[in-house]
Amino acid sequence: MKSRVSDTVILVVGLLLTWELLSLAIGDYILASPGATIVRAGELLRSPVFWGHAASTGIAFGLACAIAMTGGILIGLWLGLRRFAGDVADPILGTVYSIPKITLYPIILFVFGLTLSAKVAFAVIHGIFPIAIFTMTALRNTAPVYRRTASMLRLSPAVTLATILIPAALPEILTGVRIGFAVTLLGTLIAELFASTSGIGFALLRAAEIHNVVDILALTMLLFAFAAIVNAALHAIEHRVQHHG
Repeated sequence: MKSRVSDTVILVVGLLLTWELLSLAIGDYILASPGATIVRAGELLRSPVFWGHAASTGIAFGLACAIAMTGGILIGLWLGLRRFAGDVADPILGTVYSIPKITLYPIILFVFGLTLSAKVAFAVIHGIFPIAIFTMTALRNTAPVYRRTASMLRLSPAVTLATILIPAALPEILTGVRIGFAVTLLGTLIAELFASTSGIGFALLRAAEIHNVVDILALTMLLFAFAAIVNAALHAIEHRVQHHG
């Protein structure tokens, strides 16, 4: 644990020093210094305007996460329990997941218009596929002995799934959820960049239009901090489940 903390500290300090040297070398007009960025991030956290944008992003992201995680896990469980359906769906899901989602955004805007629903839908199509794929794969990779044991005990499919298969597959399912969280956040921000009147993505776009480098970096830093904290929490849960298993 101490080694991991020290490695993290060394990495952060090294990144900050590199950032500072680059800022000095190319000028803060192109790359604001770490100090200026941190100060500006603190100012944003005290700004009602920032929290208005954060609330807009948070609502869309929260709804998208709920839909993507619930839908992805349910789809993955269904495909994982049905070997033929899973074999058919596996390459389809992989192909759809590899398609750049931005190509679908005009269709989403046509269907939903410039609304919250469009942001949520665009974010969902980013997150639902990796969660479904990981869940399906996790269930299909469970040791056959689990299914044979359930059959010998004459457990119903629902009981087998709830008490044997899901617990066995849970670590890999959580990995899919962690990846799904990251890409759902990415989808939300991309949606706000291209067609939105509020949100962190919209604020980033406006800062870029006026070449406000310090605001761009401060907003990016805050987003990174949020994503890193949640990802670390999910990783800790995943590690605990694996250790417990």
